[in-house]
Amino acid sequence: MTENTGERPRTAVVVGAGIVGLSTAWFLQEHGVRVTVLDRTGVAAGASWGNAGWLSPGLAIPLNEPSVLRTGLASLVQRDAPLHVPPAVSPGLWSFLLRFAAHCTWPAWHRVVDGNLALNDECLDVFDELTRGGVAAETVEAPVTAVFESAAQTAPLLAELRRMTAAGAAVDHRTLTGIEVGTEVPQLSARAGAGVRLAGQRFVDPGNFVEALADSVRKRGGTIRTGFDVREIVPQRDAVTLVSQGNGTASGDVAVLATGAWLSRLAKRLGVRVPVRAGRGYSFTVPTASPIRQPVYLPGIRVACTPYRDGMRVAGTMEFRGPDAPVDDRRVRAIVRSAAPFFDDVDWAARTGTWVGPRPVTTDGLPLIGATTAPGVFVAGGHGMWGFTQGPVTGRLLAERIVTGKQSEALRPFDPLR
Repeated sequence: MTENTGERPRTAVVVGAGIVGLSTAWFLQEHGVRVTVLDRTGVAAGASWGNAGWLSPGLAIPLNEPSVLRTGLASLVQRDAPLHVPPAVSPGLWSFLLRFAAHCTWPAWHRVVDGNLALNDECLDVFDELTRGGVAAETVEAPVTAVFESAAQTAPLLAELRRMTAAGAAVDHRTLTGIEVGTEVPQLSARAGAGVRLAGQRFVDPGNFVEALADSVRKRGGTIRTGFDVREIVPQRDAVTLVSQGNGTASGDVAVLATGAWLSRLAKRLGVRVPVRAGRGYSFTVPTASPIRQPVYLPGIRVACTPYRDGMRVAGTMEFRGPDAPVDDRRVRAIVRSAAPFFDDVDWAARTGTWVGPRPVTTDGLPLIGATTAPGVFVAGGHGMWGFTQGPVTGRLLAERIVTGKQSEALRPFDPLR
């Protein structure tokens, strides 16, 4: 229902044409709401295009694990560290990083795990709901194989998975010997000496999936407007008007901000105190002599490898810079130096499609999903590395919240006004 009138909304404006915004629009349509989606650039123009494409609730491990503090310090002196903080840090970024560090404790980690349980338990079912409902893109069932140089190196990941399981998460996994991991993924080199296999996971071509989702929104009567850079939100008695920079206005009974790493730009004016910053990830595609059949994770260097069209998409790095900053080729070369020794017959020099995208990271590790202080205005974002996995279930839950006016228990940990 609309916050102002108590009636069910008939129209909605969703800002952001990524996986979260388009999923919210699609599920609002399921409730009979007419939707308009706005984006300043285009469909899947942010973090939704070049990510690894994993639908992996079993690996949705919180970012605020206490060892991240040690990793963060190492990143200041190690050029190839998977976590990269630039030497020149703005006061705003220092403030964010200090607040994030304060949440790198086991109690805070468990709060994120507990909060994410509902999202992770339902996320794959919601992808199925989308594809049954007309989203013409496939999700591929496959295990994720985490690869290590030795059996001893599996200990940190196994400890994290045990903690996840103890908290109630469903994580079906088993260890692999060096021979077994080589059989599982024949493209691996002799450096692969052990592994951990996580069953029940999936992967997608993320850009293709989001484009198909956008097509479905259009076919169901929705409008998608690009080149619309929202600069102001004007809640009124019975509507919400969004004002762009030079491209007019758009109005609806309700509005949803799903702008990823740019969320705080508008949300901080709406009572949302938890900041969102860009934890930028890089990816590129490399040709392989034979295609890999399943995702491969290299935990020691935080690199994800996924079957992608005729090659392998390689994704990694958590870089804290502005969301619109250009590609830093040094980060790409660092990924190559770290990942290349684990594979045979990969032509790393022939890489294509180099991309950088801003993952939206919050200081406490929990996303922001729900109502703001502005009547009729909602936000959805801040999922960190797991926005693709959790985007559709977020959209379904938020659409129910908007239409019914009732706060579900599943959304309570993600209250934007916390």
